[in-house]
Amino acid sequence: MTTLLRSKEAADKLSITEDRLYAYTREGLLPCCRIGRQLRWSQEALDEFIRSGGSGFSGGWKKEA
Repeated sequence: MTTLLRSKEAADKLSITEDRLYAYTREGLLPCCRIGRQLRWSQEALDEFIRSGGSGFSGGWKKEA
């Protein structure tokens, strides 16, 4: 069974803010699933994101979230 994390849990796992988590999700860098109006992030997807070295915004490090 897949473990789904809330935004606070997912952000803590990646050591980023919740705002940055939502920005990564909007940009399509992090997959999520929708349960009604709520977003959840798969534990496995986050682990794969970390294993692959992550990915940055296309605009580089100066991209505003």
